[in-house]
Amino acid sequence: MSYLSPLLSMPGAVESGAPDAGVAAHYGDPLREQRALARGEAVVDLSHRGVVTVSGPDRLSWLNTLSSQLLLDLQPGESTETLLLTVQGRIEFSPRIVDDGETAWLLTEGWEAAPLADWLNRMKFMLRVEVTHASDQWAVVGAVKPVERFGDRITWIDPWPYISAGGYAYSVVAEPSHPGTDRPWFEHLVPRAELADAVHGIPLAGIMASEALRIAAWRPRLGIETDERTIPHELDLLRTAVHLSKGCYKGQETIARVHNLGHPPRRLVFLQLDGSQHTLPAAGSAVVVGGRTVGTLTSAAQHYEMGAVGLAVIKRSVDAEAELEVLDGEERYAAAQEIIVAPDAGQVVGRAKGFLRGARP
Repeated sequence: MSYLSPLLSMPGAVESGAPDAGVAAHYGDPLREQRALARGEAVVDLSHRGVVTVSGPDRLSWLNTLSSQLLLDLQPGESTETLLLTVQGRIEFSPRIVDDGETAWLLTEGWEAAPLADWLNRMKFMLRVEVTHASDQWAVVGAVKPVERFGDRITWIDPWPYISAGGYAYSVVAEPSHPGTDRPWFEHLVPRAELADAVHGIPLAGIMASEALRIAAWRPRLGIETDERTIPHELDLLRTAVHLSKGCYKGQETIARVHNLGHPPRRLVFLQLDGSQHTLPAAGSAVVVGGRTVGTLTSAAQHYEMGAVGLAVIKRSVDAEAELEVLDGEERYAAAQEIIVAPDAGQVVGRAKGFLRGARP
């Protein structure tokens, strides 16, 4: 049976479609909800997301050997994110991690949790770790600032867009000007059975609101901006999810080769879409230049200040000044691109310093 949040019984709630089915798209006024969420006056129901826990004394050293992020010194309450990659460096899983000193909490997309837990259980061997798929016990609530009543809860704090230790930015926009700095993000864990009581009295925003803020922050999302070919460089994820100097892990060779000697074949762009049609193109629509398909629209939303916006993954070779079009069936949407991942990102060996940036010392 498909999941349905208890908050769908709230007045005005309209259920979202895939990939966010089971929670509210909105509660009757999407733009008002988005403004409230952006001001820190509302929370969003993310209870369709997944939770995997890893406990035991070897948990951090074990996760460190498997993934792209340096986790050995992760302190209780500290948040980060990591990637589990294929041998070819393509993204398989993208868990968000916070450790409480005894347990590492991995927050995932809903569809991601069970396969991730199964994969981790196959990798345990003789180590002192215990992996639990805990999505039926815990629910996620999102907000742009800490919710006071959740002060003693496990909370994941999004590191985006700040460059983590060992990370590297593929955007030409420095942090003070990066739009992600306008969207701090907190994901609180609450017992699933207590979800309705936990948010009682707090204004609610639907998933349309949080997605619009995510898109405006240039924040990629697993299964939305990614496909079976995606490598982290294409989405600027070396910024927060990859430590370039840590020990060996699956996919590391591709990470290092593309970063040092090559270029990612595709790049993430932000799109300002023509809003005169009063509709939005569907995710998966073709992005074209001069009649030639050069990429795919991955996300689109109506932002309360900027209007129709989107994210797309396009070929690296597309002219950064080119005007794009998004084709959704017979509908055409003009789209102005804003660079997220620089067209010449990568190939840092021999590159003059100061353009793309590593983490601060």
